[in-house]
Amino acid sequence: MQLSGTDFYRAYRPSECNKRIYLHHKGIKAADPGPYEEVIRRLGDRHERKYLATFQGVVDLTRGTNDERQVATLEAIRVGTAVIYQPMFTATLELGGQACNVVGIPDLLIREGEEYLIRDVKMTRRIAEHPEILWQLRLYGWLFERAIQRPPLRLEVFNGRSELIAIEPEPVEDTLTRLAVLIADADAPFEPVGWSRCGGCGYNERCWGEAKARNDVAMVLNVDKGLARALRSINVVSYDDLLVKFDEAKLSAFEKPRGNKTQKVGKAAKDILLSARALQTKLPIRLGPVVIPAKPNFVMFDLEGLPPHLDDLEKIYLWGMQVYGERPSEFMAATAGFGENGDKDGWDKFLACAEKVMAEHGAIPFVHWSHYEKTKINLYIRRHGDPNGIAASVLDNLFDLLPVAQAAVMLPLPSYSLKVVEEYVGFQRSQDEYGGAWSMAQYIEATETEDEDARQKVMDTILKYNEDDLAATWAVLDWLRKFGRGEVGSLLQRDWVAFD
Repeated sequence: MQLSGTDFYRAYRPSECNKRIYLHHKGIKAADPGPYEEVIRRLGDRHERKYLATFQGVVDLTRGTNDERQVATLEAIRVGTAVIYQPMFTATLELGGQACNVVGIPDLLIREGEEYLIRDVKMTRRIAEHPEILWQLRLYGWLFERAIQRPPLRLEVFNGRSELIAIEPEPVEDTLTRLAVLIADADAPFEPVGWSRCGGCGYNERCWGEAKARNDVAMVLNVDKGLARALRSINVVSYDDLLVKFDEAKLSAFEKPRGNKTQKVGKAAKDILLSARALQTKLPIRLGPVVIPAKPNFVMFDLEGLPPHLDDLEKIYLWGMQVYGERPSEFMAATAGFGENGDKDGWDKFLACAEKVMAEHGAIPFVHWSHYEKTKINLYIRRHGDPNGIAASVLDNLFDLLPVAQAAVMLPLPSYSLKVVEEYVGFQRSQDEYGGAWSMAQYIEATETEDEDARQKVMDTILKYNEDDLAATWAVLDWLRKFGRGEVGSLLQRDWVAFD
């Protein structure tokens, strides 16, 4: 069995999961990385190369077999090489009754006085929030000490903010033993699926397929990882089991793990059982009225943005809107420029578009899905100002459709993500590839190219994706209005308990 620093990445990214490591070591291939993951990898490589170029006299040990690289690493240390790039350390030992070869490849060994420090280069800006990075560095330190018979001077990360972050060493043998035992087991470890938690994992399709086949209780809304494990411990594996063994009072009193303690399910029990019933019957359950303003026109509103680890700013690169209703408009998009003032240019274009819409329609609702749009408008008011009060007017007229849907209907779905709900109501997109991560990857491609025609072509695909987002939001709003008028079949909340 071979274990490496990459196994810590598999353990924690995109979320903590033991099953991912198990499947990998059993030779089950994950899906190829998507465009977003490829962009992140490329940006990380570029960040590393740029930092490496700040050193002189670097000895590059990336070539050769593992044995050759290990020998070259020890020789480079023996002769006092100033900077060693991609050294390799290995150790063969027994872990949990398994013969294991443990491999570690830090980015840099840097000589300081008579000692060496270990330094990795990462795009990540908040290192403390990434346990996989901490454990990788600790593994390298442990392997270094076994090979050199003394610990490294320090463990450090050069992060995405160009800061040096010190990592405290900790023992790693217990963690490695746990991984070795897990991998050697005949059965895959149990890991509850989660819509957000599993997104971006190469085994997503496999695990969700298995969950759907067994009506997995983890598919139920508000059944978190801890509750799914607690239910499994009493043989409640499916949402059918849940509905047989629990009523609201019993589930409310049921205890689930929370940190080192436990807590009762409490008020969430009602919605959990409603979600289970909706999934079982494949019917929506009416919870309350559909509260949507009686307006002739609505402007659908959606933003596309980059998180701070991909840009110096937490940047919105597309502000999209389109009026639907009695007096529909064309699709309007305010895009950030690619130059130094591009971020403010995008904001100014957005304010101009919003001002035009409100001049033509008055206090029209700006319909969005979830809180992202409100949060980012407030961010940009602080960043660039709102001299004419246009953004403040947009804030006054924002209408979040997500809580309206959640209060009105329990859908037979594992998530209230717009992409999931739109498909349920019958909306079909015009593009085969789409999604927030896909859009970010496309925008970064546009940012990096100097070919104006190629850039425009990429931007056109992003604009079409955003236009589809707006159309999807309108399709969901329209479905909700029909649902509220009783034009869509459903179970009633008061009757679901008696459903046979």
